[in-house]
Amino acid sequence: MFRRFRPDPYIVALLTMVALASVLPARGVVEDVLDQLIIVAIGFLFFLYGARLSTETVIAGIRHWRLHLLVLAFTFVLFPVLGLAIRLLPDAALSSELAAGVLFLCLLPSTVQSSIAFVSIAKGNVAAAICTASLSNVLGVIVTPLLVAVVLSNNGVSLSGGTLLRIVVQLLVPFALGQALRPWIGGFVGRHKKVLGLLDRGSILLVVYTAFSGAVVAGVWSKLSGWDLVALVVVCCALLASVLVTTSLVSKRLGFNRADRITIVFAGSKKSLATGVPMATVIFGTGAGLVILPLMLFHQLQLIVCAVLARRWAAAVEADATPEPARA
Repeated sequence: MFRRFRPDPYIVALLTMVALASVLPARGVVEDVLDQLIIVAIGFLFFLYGARLSTETVIAGIRHWRLHLLVLAFTFVLFPVLGLAIRLLPDAALSSELAAGVLFLCLLPSTVQSSIAFVSIAKGNVAAAICTASLSNVLGVIVTPLLVAVVLSNNGVSLSGGTLLRIVVQLLVPFALGQALRPWIGGFVGRHKKVLGLLDRGSILLVVYTAFSGAVVAGVWSKLSGWDLVALVVVCCALLASVLVTTSLVSKRLGFNRADRITIVFAGSKKSLATGVPMATVIFGTGAGLVILPLMLFHQLQLIVCAVLARRWAAAVEADATPEPARA
């Protein structure tokens, strides 16, 4: 039971960065140095994302176009609609800053690694999961900033010249460069994925610390109460439950087989922490601290719930495959 619900070690590390920033926020010269390091770190992250994602896999999976379109619809249509509905909640139920953070997580692409892992555990269509998760992330580099500019304009986010330039320089250019160099460096990236994985996770930890340092200096914790955190947990739980139920019912109603339904549920219900944290820093700047808090919470929830679902579906598949004992 403990192993089912134990927190993801990476989430613990992220929360440690939040705690460290709350006690020892970066200021002065340290803050200036970290700001420059963050620019390099985010560029490195998106370069790696581009080098890892296989364009050939996306193209090869076109024959599952109905599945891919449905997952993209859940990711970039259903989630944003639910996020906009949550945004309508009064401040007494959920503060406007946290509601904006929930809406931002709703605009992000799906995860790649965890989606594929859960689909594999649950005996789903792994090939389709690889393709649809990769396609979601490729499109998300462009679609997410555009959606953020449209639906979060009330929070001062717009595609101004400066914002657009940061998105292009820090996100699109490194990502495109990674894709272009993939034929030459893809093997190196694959062979050293553990070391590079530590580097990109370490970069995200640095981004989180810097973002929350700015938020702490701006008085973020004086704006949040215990009720705000409780309300955020309730909202994230309701959001995840709504998407899981909808993806399951719609995929079944549209006639997908069980393996494809498993892929649709897992790939269509997730949001990428690895993409969202650096992207929030580029788009929101010093206001990114509160924006990424809902994302970190939602990420942990999706891991816990989907781990339980994956094991249950795997057990159901194995039970169906077990022949009944012969009767005397």
